[in-house]
Amino acid sequence: MLVTGFPAAAFGTNCYVVAPGPGEQCLIVDPGIGVLDRLDEVLAEHRLQPAAVLLTHGHLDHTFSVAPVCGARGVTAYVHPGDREMLADPAKGLSMDLAQLGASLPYAEPEDVAELTDGATLALAGLEITVDHAPGHTGGSVMFRLPGAAASFDAEQLCLSGDVLFAGSIGRTDLPGGDGETMRVSLRDKVLPLPDDTVVLPGHGPATTIGRERATNPFLRDLAAAR
Repeated sequence: MLVTGFPAAAFGTNCYVVAPGPGEQCLIVDPGIGVLDRLDEVLAEHRLQPAAVLLTHGHLDHTFSVAPVCGARGVTAYVHPGDREMLADPAKGLSMDLAQLGASLPYAEPEDVAELTDGATLALAGLEITVDHAPGHTGGSVMFRLPGAAASFDAEQLCLSGDVLFAGSIGRTDLPGGDGETMRVSLRDKVLPLPDDTVVLPGHGPATTIGRERATNPFLRDLAAAR
């Protein structure tokens, strides 16, 4: 299993590349702003051929490069229908000041878009990815789990959490489409049940584990105590 990632040029958004191994097909997760050159370097270094792009949600900092990445390679972008409209109009998910910034940036929706459903298992690039719809940060936020695929992290499961869960925090809920109570339900029903040794690769910041967050993240700790 090959898992690598790097921060985008803006907002520190993590772009990940996941593959069964070098020289194989791969999945690109959340290609944000200014990632194209670095992404090309990663693909060339590991001799990878993209099979699809997975989007944890529709915010511009996670989706900005999806059209050029998909278009250059003729691959599909996967997004939850709750955030599909943001691929065509990113301003719908941004605050007023950021919407003005988004309007000034060149942006296009990818030609081929497929919609994700909660609990679905995607068979892509020789991998099996489970989709967990976890709204709250946005209406269409999802997490991607790869059971048994995190051997390089000494864990049995890998979770690409987008902006649902960070090391020590969670995604903000004050942007259009966000909702604090909905986020709490997602954390309770989608995050807390995951095994402690699940490695979490978040949309921003460093990797962590569910066990570490259960013990130290105030948002999870309070929910766990109330169960």
